[in-house]
Amino acid sequence: MRRNSHSGVRKSVLALGCFSAVLLLGGCVDRAVKYMDSDGKNIVCFGDSITLGYGVEPGQDYPSLLGKMTRTPVINAGIDGETSTEAVKRVGSDVLDKNPVLVIIEFGGNDFLSKVPLEETVRNIEKMVSQIQARKAMVAIADISANMVMDEYGKELRLLSKKYGAIFIPKLLEGIITNPALKSDFIHPNATGYKIVAHRIYRAILPYINRNLILNKFKNEILK
Repeated sequence: MRRNSHSGVRKSVLALGCFSAVLLLGGCVDRAVKYMDSDGKNIVCFGDSITLGYGVEPGQDYPSLLGKMTRTPVINAGIDGETSTEAVKRVGSDVLDKNPVLVIIEFGGNDFLSKVPLEETVRNIEKMVSQIQARKAMVAIADISANMVMDEYGKELRLLSKKYGAIFIPKLLEGIITNPALKSDFIHPNATGYKIVAHRIYRAILPYINRNLILNKFKNEILK
């Protein structure tokens, strides 16, 4: 009886500690973001050459760097040159099948260069968000506009994020796209530039990843 009693007290203390941590983190997150209690296991970085890490050596891409910063496995699902129209076709195999807790969507650059209408780009990303949230995973939408370049994309993606309860990561390439010292070519970051990108994404998603870990620990303690 005494052992069971101690066990019950321990569970109560742990559960209370987890619940208190959730409350403390509450001020750091946007409570409108959906599926912070996701049961997924991986962060999936879904994008084009910026996500792939074009222009740098393997391991210098932002998903690899993000994987070193978080306690959650990170999968790089970036493809060079891809538009949102092409990407929406592989959401199932490259995102949903990877058991995501969070998906970081980064598209728009190739749409802009290929003159894909902005409305079509937004519609494609909206389809991605809907499919991912149907699996009860969090979504973050990365805006690659910088200065006045692609500014209208940033505005539309911000509205889309608000509509669907997604994390919004603004101006991902701000200060990079205009700085030759941070680029490997006219568009893509170099190793230093990708470090900046990784840190910007890390700061944006960290409160939600931490909250997810604590919420799931709280659920597990209650269910034991």
